[in-house]
Amino acid sequence: MKNRIEETIKRKAVKGRLSCSAARKIAEEAGVSYKIVGEAADRLKIKITNCQLGCF
Repeated sequence: MKNRIEETIKRKAVKGRLSCSAARKIAEEAGVSYKIVGEAADRLKIKITNCQLGCF
């Protein structure tokens, strides 16, 4: 599961950045918490941007 989430993040990130809405969608589609996606983005050194909810 972790690898699948990381691959999705890499695919959707642009110039080392991923929007908050894209990160939330990844979490919801994978059935995991926002925290899991945030931690995966941290491991990949990808910054979550435009966060509306303060989840990341």
